[in-house]
Amino acid sequence: MAVLRQLSRSSFKFFLSGHGMSVKTGKYVALAALVGVLVGFVTVAFYWMIRLAKVYVMEGIGHHSFLSALPDGEVLSNFWTLDNLSDPHRWLLVFLPAVGAVAGSLLIRRFARVEHARGTDSAVRAFHRGESISRGVIPVKSVASVLTVGFGGSAGYEGPVTLLGAACGSVVNRWFNLDKRASRILMAAGLAAGIAALFRAPFAGAIFGAEIFYSSSDMESDTIMPSVVAAVMSHTIFSCFYGWEPLFAMPKCMFSNWLRLLPYLALAFVVALGARFYISFFRWMERCFSESRRPVWLRVAIGGLATGALGFVFPDVLGSSYSVIQASFVSGEAKHLAASGSLTALGFLVFFFVKVVATSFTVGSGGSGGLFAPALACGGALGAATGLFFRHVLPASVGIHPSAFALVGMAAFLASSIRVPLTSIVMVAEISGNHELLLPTMWACCIAFWLNNGWSLYRSQVHSRESSPLH
Repeated sequence: MAVLRQLSRSSFKFFLSGHGMSVKTGKYVALAALVGVLVGFVTVAFYWMIRLAKVYVMEGIGHHSFLSALPDGEVLSNFWTLDNLSDPHRWLLVFLPAVGAVAGSLLIRRFARVEHARGTDSAVRAFHRGESISRGVIPVKSVASVLTVGFGGSAGYEGPVTLLGAACGSVVNRWFNLDKRASRILMAAGLAAGIAALFRAPFAGAIFGAEIFYSSSDMESDTIMPSVVAAVMSHTIFSCFYGWEPLFAMPKCMFSNWLRLLPYLALAFVVALGARFYISFFRWMERCFSESRRPVWLRVAIGGLATGALGFVFPDVLGSSYSVIQASFVSGEAKHLAASGSLTALGFLVFFFVKVVATSFTVGSGGSGGLFAPALACGGALGAATGLFFRHVLPASVGIHPSAFALVGMAAFLASSIRVPLTSIVMVAEISGNHELLLPTMWACCIAFWLNNGWSLYRSQVHSRESSPLH
């Protein structure tokens, strides 16, 4: 076996160095394809564990229903009506997030370096410092994140999956004994591959692999082509297992009236303020927990219990909250408005604030989860609320559709809080299957991105290439 491994390494190195190939980015394309394949299969296994946890824990133990009619198997539980508070199984929702978060935290502290287990932030930090991520992070982070979010923690899976992708890039780099430049390029390709597979958004994932490292509009040009190749491979493998359809279903919406640019301008301001609140509250909560002298497991337990208490009253804030994103896309449909009291402007605003608080408790206390998916949910909720408000106060001739505002709000919130404007514009089109709203999405994303210059959820992002230790 060792002989075969050595032969494969030698053959691959010969392929890369031969045929007149230079030392430029092109020689990493084949390696990026290998990273994409590896990330694709890792993400397939990771997603399978997520679904398993939801079926046997949240549905089986907590009786928090999941139906296949909505993305990620979630159904909106009508949290605004606060029904079934006396259900004994519902009381388990108070404790499940704490149990999962503590188990995940102990697992990470026992088997992985803590500084390399915090999701996207850890991957970005390792990129700028030229560090490598150990292969042990792949199984440990996968299980820890499934325990945290699968048990009801208010967080996303994209943070873990980007770290898993970066770890896969580091593994391939070490396997072929390449240099630090190859390491950072393959790590970026792994980041791109993870996003491309999990969100079923290959183009957005490819851009993400070049854009995520800086809080300005700067990009890593060396990583673009490898990220494209890795994203294609991982998305293809993932889709072979879980289907090719977009992540969300959305009614057809078009931009056909220039007057709507004014409400979208207002939406950009609303979203920028919402993103600042999200960042400020999360940082404050993170600082409170980090300055506490309590043991780490106790901090995580407190954060999990606080999340569970919020989830007891508002179950839809638990987990990734994809059900609320889907609900925001159908918020303009009369039959859905009649079926659920939560699909009102006030309901979406309440969800936004509760989701920010719950996510800050889950991740800020040290839980293993991402901030990207909660940002999507928060942006969709603010967008739907704004759209419902404008549809009420503006003439019908303007043609306000809350679903369109929800989609644009998601993109603008990502651009403003995660600092990835191009990724945001492309991603919302891919995850919804709607490419007719590119114009208002570009308009709102650029304004929200500009308004929140200097604000970012990720501490490890630097302003530009000149600010990075690598350059």
